[in-house]
Amino acid sequence: MTHHLSRSLLALAALSAALGTAHAQGSAADGIAKYREMLQDGNPAELFEAKGEGLWKQKRGPKNASLERCDLGKGPGVIKGAFVEMPRFFADTGRVQDLETRLITCMETLQGFNAAEIAKTPFGRGEMANVTALATYVATASKGMRFNLPQSHPQEKLMYESGKRMFFTRGGTHDFSCASCHGEDDKRIRLQDLPNLTKNPGDGVGFAAWPAYRVSNAQMWGMQLRLNDCFRQQRFPEPRFGSDATIALGVYMGVNAKSAESIVPAIKR
Repeated sequence: MTHHLSRSLLALAALSAALGTAHAQGSAADGIAKYREMLQDGNPAELFEAKGEGLWKQKRGPKNASLERCDLGKGPGVIKGAFVEMPRFFADTGRVQDLETRLITCMETLQGFNAAEIAKTPFGRGEMANVTALATYVATASKGMRFNLPQSHPQEKLMYESGKRMFFTRGGTHDFSCASCHGEDDKRIRLQDLPNLTKNPGDGVGFAAWPAYRVSNAQMWGMQLRLNDCFRQQRFPEPRFGSDATIALGVYMGVNAKSAESIVPAIKR
C-alpha cells in the first residue's frame, strides 16, 4: 500500500510539474504528453510483462503443461505479430476471439484450467490476474508493429458491423454511446484527450495502447477491463468477460486502427 501511495504521489508531482510547464506554454495537451513521457521511463507494466513471460513458459494446471504451444493465430507458440491481428476468427473454437479470451482457451485446452471459472473471476484476482499478465507479455512482443486485423471470414465481418452498430448506439441513464466520447476529433473530458476511434487509420493512443498500466489505481488493464469500465461510465450494465459485445467492439476499433503502431505496454493516468 505504501509503495503504491508513493508511486501515485510521484505521478501526481510529475503531472503538476508538467501542467505547470504546459500552462506557461498555453497547452494542457502538451502537459499531459510531457507527464506521460516522464512516467514511461520505468513503466511498471514491465513487471507484468515479466510475470506473463514466466507464466507462458511455466508448466501449470491439471495437465502440468506450459502455454508454449498456444496458437494465437500465427501458429503454435508464435507470439510476435499475433496481437496486432486480433480479435480474429479461430476455427477450433468456431468464434472470433480477442487476445484475452484466446489465452483462456489455451489455458483450458493445454493446461486443463476451467475456462468458465476463469471468466467469472473478478479482474485483478486469481487466474484472471494471470491472464492480464500473459496478455501484456504477448502484446509487448508486437510493440512497434502495425495493426492489421483480418476481415476475410464472414464472422469477422459480422463482428465488425455489430461492433459499429454498438459503438453508435445510445442508451443508459445518460443517453451515452461509445461515440459520445470517441466519435469526433479534438474532444476532451477534464484534462484527458479522447481519441477518435472511428477513423482509419486509427489513433495509436486509443485501441493500440491496451494493455496499459493505470497510474491512478496501480493496476494493469487489458482491453476487456477497459471496455467494462467504459460500459460502467455510460451507466450501462457491465458486460460479461469475453462477451460477443466486447469482442465486436474490439473488432470494430481494431479494424479502424489499421496501420496504427502498437505502443503496448502503455502507461495511462
